[in-house]
Amino acid sequence: MEKKDIEELRSKVVCAAVLEREGWKIDLKESTRRALKYRSGADIIIVIHEGRGWFDPLSPAKGDVFDLAKHFGANGFPEACDRVAALVGFVVTLPVWKRAPKPAATASIASRWSRRRPPRPGSATWNYLAEQRGIPDSIIAVVVARGGLREGLQGSMWAAHDDLAGRIIGWEERGPHWRGFATGGTKELFRFGPTDAERICITEAAIDAMSLAAIEVQRSHTLYVSTGGGWSPATEQAIRCLAERANVRLVAATDNNRQGDVYAERIRKIAGETGIECTRSRPRAGDWNEDLRGLLGGPAYGLLATIQ
Repeated sequence: MEKKDIEELRSKVVCAAVLEREGWKIDLKESTRRALKYRSGADIIIVIHEGRGWFDPLSPAKGDVFDLAKHFGANGFPEACDRVAALVGFVVTLPVWKRAPKPAATASIASRWSRRRPPRPGSATWNYLAEQRGIPDSIIAVVVARGGLREGLQGSMWAAHDDLAGRIIGWEERGPHWRGFATGGTKELFRFGPTDAERICITEAAIDAMSLAAIEVQRSHTLYVSTGGGWSPATEQAIRCLAERANVRLVAATDNNRQGDVYAERIRKIAGETGIECTRSRPRAGDWNEDLRGLLGGPAYGLLATIQ
C-alpha cells in the first residue's frame, strides 16, 4: 500500500471506530473534549488528538489507528491496514459536547487566571466545594489564601497547577456539570501546604488533595499535591524534584483502583531511585472525596468538625 493510501485511511477512520467495533464503551463521566475514555471491563484506552491517537494509561501501549488494530490482534501492518479499511464509513457514537466550540481567541494562561475571582464564602464555587464535595471551609480558605483557586463558569472550580518557579501553567476544572483542564494549559502539580514539607502526599485530583487534608486535619509538615488525573513528563519531573530534597518521604495517595495502583507504583519507583521512603495510602472507597463525604455523613462528622 502506498503512503498516500495509508494517510487517506488514517484520515477516514478514527480510533473510536476500532474500539466500538471491539465492543468497548465510552465513559462519558470520565471523558473530556480532548480525551475520550473507553472501557472494556477493567481495561481502559484514552483516545486523543481528535480521534487520531490513543494510549493505554496502564501500560506503555499507544499509537495511531493502525497500532490500535495491531493492539487488538492484527498480525503485522498489512493486516492492520485491512482491518482499518473495513471500518471506512463506520459511524462512531460521539457525545453531544464533542461538537467544536465557536472559534475564540485564547488568551494567555496567566491573564485568563488573573481575570477570575478567588472563591469567597457564599459564592457558587465555594458552595460547590463545601456543600457538594464536603470540603471544610477551613481547607478552602487555606487554598484560596495560597492563591490556588479561582471561580470558573457555572459554579465550577479552577485549581491551579504551577511549576517549580511558582508560575501558573494550567488548572484543573471541576464543577457540578463539568470536568476538564485549562485549554492550552500544562499539567504539572496542584499543591498546597508548606513548600519545605518533609511529607508529600500525591493524589490524582485537587479535590482529593483537599479531601485528604481534611481527613488528616491538614497535618503539619505535609504538602498535598495532585497530578490532575494524568501523568505527564512534567508531572514526573516535578515529583522527582520534590523527592530529591533532603529528609523527604512520599505518600502515594492515589485512587483505590487499578489506575491508582499503577500511579502508586510509579511513585514508588521514583522514591526507590532517589533513595527515600514511600508508603501507599489507599482510600476505603474509590477516592478521598468519597471517603470524606462518607465521614461527613456519618458519626465521625462531629469529631472532625470539633478538631478543625
